[in-house]
Amino acid sequence: MEGRGSAVNTPASRPVTRRSKSYGRSCVEAPSYFWQTPGHLTVLKIPTSREAAKSQLITNKVDPEHIALLVKNEWKLSYVTPLHHFRHTQLKSYSKHLAAFIVAEKQRGVAVEVGLEVGFKVTFTAVLGLAETDEDAETVFIQIQSKPVFAAAADAPKVVWRGWLTCVNGDPEYLRSLPPDFVSLPLFCTSGPESLTTLVKSWFERAFDCNFGSLALNSTTLNWLAALWTGCHPTCNIRYLKLAWSLPTQPPLDVSYTVNPQDAWELWNSIHPEENAVPDDKIDIKEVQSFINGLETHFFRHFKIYLSAGTLVKVSTALGSAHLDGKIKIGNSDYITTLLTLLTESALLRMPT
Repeated sequence: MEGRGSAVNTPASRPVTRRSKSYGRSCVEAPSYFWQTPGHLTVLKIPTSREAAKSQLITNKVDPEHIALLVKNEWKLSYVTPLHHFRHTQLKSYSKHLAAFIVAEKQRGVAVEVGLEVGFKVTFTAVLGLAETDEDAETVFIQIQSKPVFAAAADAPKVVWRGWLTCVNGDPEYLRSLPPDFVSLPLFCTSGPESLTTLVKSWFERAFDCNFGSLALNSTTLNWLAALWTGCHPTCNIRYLKLAWSLPTQPPLDVSYTVNPQDAWELWNSIHPEENAVPDDKIDIKEVQSFINGLETHFFRHFKIYLSAGTLVKVSTALGSAHLDGKIKIGNSDYITTLLTLLTESALLRMPT
């Protein structure tokens, strides 16, 4: 996979300060003081309604090979603050700098959990087309490959780590408030050894004066996904609705609850009737809460267990899955925009204020 540069939705280029090393920030370069910029003054609000999930053939506007990299894998979520002087036109340069940084850190004695290898190849790629608004920056996919010491010369390097930064339907007021030398790609998804994730984050923090944090999801986000995905059943068979709760008993009780997709949709349709839907159909948080309450009530009738006393920790359908600890899987690319919009919102809300 070769890196591709793009100037789409990236602030205009500015003079670049010379760095003392090929992979880090100059020791004399002034910090950005991002949190003293106007972007810090914008208060993000938690939406109480959102558009219903809509199917779109995403491969009409995004390279199918790029989409294939995002689906089926499990991704660990983080948030990242805006990147200072990040340029989509410099992705090839970033590939070389990050590879050099990883090698240097390994030579310095930092453990890298990929076995014996002779080197690393890093590729940054612009995934064009996932951005939904003019304010969204284009997604960036990062792949790290290595080749074992004892591999044959003809053996291809092995992919050992993948990650991507994205912003889909980010809060427009917040994004417009950022200074022009910052790019916001608040959602960071990773798959691979934690040691490499740590090194990639460290390089980004040095190169772009940003900060990362873990992105755990909350029950409200999972409630939204359960309702949004169930509402897709008439147009895309979700096959099942699986939910998992953790109850605060001694010892703790984990409850798995699998609902027939048609039954789940009929409950949802009784709350948010499909025949009343309009082109810009909105779903209210009260409808989502009613849907979850209906599922919990049905469970209580059969098992006399109050699921509402516990915490919803996981939701999954054929369209995808999400866990409270910040792990997600994309099962169907046609509804990827709905999922990434919700996760972008979660990342922006989790950033320090």
